[in-house]
Amino acid sequence: MRVLKKELRFDEGEISLIPESLDDLWHLKYILEPKDIVYAFTKRRIEGATDKLRPEKADKKTVRIGIQVEKVEFHRFSNRLRVHGIIVDGIDLGAYHTLNIEEGMNISIVKKWKSDQLERIKEAEIAARRPKVIIVTIEEGEACIGVVRQFGVEETSCIRQSLGKGEGNRRNEFFGELASQLKWAAEKVEAVILAGPGFTKEDFLEFLRTREAELAKKIVLEDTASIGISGFQEVLRRGAVDRIMQESRIGREANLIEELMKEISIGGKAVYGMAEVRNAQSLGAIETLLITDELLRTEREKNSIDDFLKDVEHAQGKIVIFSTEFEPGKKLEYLGGIAALLRFKVAV
Repeated sequence: MRVLKKELRFDEGEISLIPESLDDLWHLKYILEPKDIVYAFTKRRIEGATDKLRPEKADKKTVRIGIQVEKVEFHRFSNRLRVHGIIVDGIDLGAYHTLNIEEGMNISIVKKWKSDQLERIKEAEIAARRPKVIIVTIEEGEACIGVVRQFGVEETSCIRQSLGKGEGNRRNEFFGELASQLKWAAEKVEAVILAGPGFTKEDFLEFLRTREAELAKKIVLEDTASIGISGFQEVLRRGAVDRIMQESRIGREANLIEELMKEISIGGKAVYGMAEVRNAQSLGAIETLLITDELLRTEREKNSIDDFLKDVEHAQGKIVIFSTEFEPGKKLEYLGGIAALLRFKVAV
């Protein structure tokens, strides 16, 4: 994300920015709230003059308008964010309009900013300067490719092929198909983590060194017990992405959820569910608050969460917002969308 202008007074005001990736559009989904004002250039139908016999067709022209947000939809597979609302500045005041925000689009947001929203923008700016990473998990006859995004690892393709003993040609066909897909996927990334059980990954790397030498230079090997989504999770937990990206949001989330589940399993320093978490905070026990992006959004719509978050921060607690697009966030959803790692054990 690229910030062009920031004019704030006591955390209220305008920030102009350009989303540069799908990750940035995802961040904006959780930054924008009802009653915020969003300015952007858009196509709007301009009514032309008419005569009594045949009305002229209205033309669409590019205009800059400001809309008051009512609803926000993240369309992950069409790479856009749809923002619905009423026009409050520009033409056709009072009419409804939908802004289709895409990568590279210049927008301005006017609102009362919350600390976690400003932190999201800062995080997105930093993330834009980090290396782009792909994870490939592989075993005999099966491989999956995933792109590491800020909201999770997005699985982009899987290849499966039945291999029999001594079928070297079929194995080479499998390696060749994977190499072809990986070459396309890795065009704009700086590192590829190749992971899986056994020695198939080493054999595939040797295959790449003879067929795709430049691609092979991007490969980093990692051992995992499984492939697919579970393999992606193992890679994150082992810190391979962190070592490449310095600090990975989803790697941190995977480690935190693992620590949380461990503490819960032994009846240790952890609580989950809104009532239990609020009780822990009343005792000053919260060290790290874990909350999903979806729960944060819905609670904000009810105006029932921000004072609580401020209390956590004032008590020197950390707040980590989990993406529900990926496995750690989904696990947290099963626990009610909110949990906490504690400084000391509390009675539940």
